Amino acid sequence: ASAMITRYVGLGNALNATALNAIGTKYVCLLSAAELDMIDSSSLKLASLDPSACSQLTKDILYAKAKRAFSDQHYLPAYYELIEPYLGGAPTVDLRALSKDNVNMQVSTLVKLRRDTLMSLTPSEVQGLLGVNLGDLEKWQNQSPIREWVQTQKQSELDKLHIGLTGGTQEGYINIVTPKYPPSSASLGTVAMMLHLLPALLISFQMMSVLS
Repeated sequence: ASAMITRYVGLGNALNATALNAIGTKYVCLLSAAELDMIDSSSLKLASLDPSACSQLTKDILYAKAKRAFSDQHYLPAYYELIEPYLGGAPTVDLRALSKDNVNMQVSTLVKLRRDTLMSLTPSEVQGLLGVNLGDLEKWQNQSPIREWVQTQKQSELDKLHIGLTGGTQEGYINIVTPKYPPSSASLGTVAMMLHLLPALLISFQMMSVLS
């Protein structure tokens, strides 16, 4: 099927809405970046695609095209429904803008956002995105990537959501990320030395704070 699509495009045929609907999301995910660039943004207005299972590059390209396609409806309530299938490619700045628009995002959509985008969002911004669905976030707190997002937030900020999220960073503490691979003996020695020096460093820091 991928070869047929490549041949179809190679013959100069347009990837319009009719072609995209005929191909379907599964095979759209197989298109190269060059082939995706051939999609006319306006065709997404009539196409029915859900690229959430595609590669991140594909999602990024399709989101940019969808944003252009629906730009004339950006300030209308229907905009979110149109752009929602493509949000897996949205940058942080666009999600922050949506957080002010009362979109009532589903948590199932939140977890499909770009990893870097999700991790950049504050608890208040996530609250703005989820709206009436905020309470559902507690059910996901032990699942990735919500678990990792929670761990990077201050617990005091999570508490302001009043939905029972736990596992955030306590004031005065630093989250230590567990290494993916077993540390070498050299790195263990470095860690041991740092832990040995930590109390002295903290005392020095406190003294400097008092003196200043």
